[in-house]
Amino acid sequence: MKYLRSFLIVSILLIAACSRETPGVDDGGSEKHVLIEAADTAAKESLPEDTLLYAAAMRHVLHGQPPAKWRVMADAPLPGALLPFHRIVAYYGNLYSRQMGILGALQRDSMLSRLKEEAGKWQAADTVLKVMPALHYVAVTAQRAPGRDRMYRLRMPFSEIDKIIEMAGSAGAIVFLDIQPGHSLAVTEARQLARYLALPFVHLGIDPEYSMKNGEVPCSVIGTMDASDINEVSGLLAELVRNHGLPPKVLVVHRFTQAMVTNYRSIILRPEVQIVMNMDGFGGPAKKRDSYRGWITGQPVQFTGFKLFYLNDVKTGGRLMQPEEVLQLFPSPVYIQYQ
Repeated sequence: MKYLRSFLIVSILLIAACSRETPGVDDGGSEKHVLIEAADTAAKESLPEDTLLYAAAMRHVLHGQPPAKWRVMADAPLPGALLPFHRIVAYYGNLYSRQMGILGALQRDSMLSRLKEEAGKWQAADTVLKVMPALHYVAVTAQRAPGRDRMYRLRMPFSEIDKIIEMAGSAGAIVFLDIQPGHSLAVTEARQLARYLALPFVHLGIDPEYSMKNGEVPCSVIGTMDASDINEVSGLLAELVRNHGLPPKVLVVHRFTQAMVTNYRSIILRPEVQIVMNMDGFGGPAKKRDSYRGWITGQPVQFTGFKLFYLNDVKTGGRLMQPEEVLQLFPSPVYIQYQ
């Protein structure tokens, strides 16, 4: 309730500050997307509280100036939706690998303590959106070897996923299960994780980089997913939400090149699923900003994310960007991932 009261106060200020803006013009994309004009309208009409909060949160994320090409869902999210009312700060990795990310690089208690500290930095940098810590676990890893079924992917044992569920519960965090499909399909792998995705605090990530559509070996080339792949996965998540009476699921789609996601305009937005296009590239700040502008905000879908690499951003001659820097991006990402 403390955050809600504070948010209502900020909402009124944001709406008042933006009430004289000229609404943008749609860029001719899908009719399922519209500009956020609710905050302007809210200054003139009596609207439900959830619509007011949603409009104000989006104005905050968009720095009060939604550009003509930015398109999002018209209506306020379903009850229990995390976005855009929270900023998710996630640790990424796999428990079998120290190299895959920070999640598996540290011992459990050290990792959770560091995540808590990192989340605190983001909360201090932006006091409007409540920070939600998360563990983003790679539950299906692409492989260079074909394996028995020649799918070039390895499914993690449920016992390992159970460890992540327990860790998240102890830390007050949510969970993302990530899929690197190899020669399989993202929706096929997501079905294998349905028992976990039916839990209200478990969400999903899919990685086009490791989706090999032309028979290549993973890691030999950068893979790709089409809007149809993403729509199949979001359709499955929407079905789970409806069948189990769940709050909306967050679906994170990793991206750092144009070819990784094709036909972005055809990605379907569903009220049961909140799609985050996550800037997944590493390098110095300038390179990361360019990738974000080019393939995340330059081809807008719904919400945006930004990945930070503790090692690779520095190894390539760059440095780790700080929360205050990332928040200056337009729009400011609502999903932050550390690898």
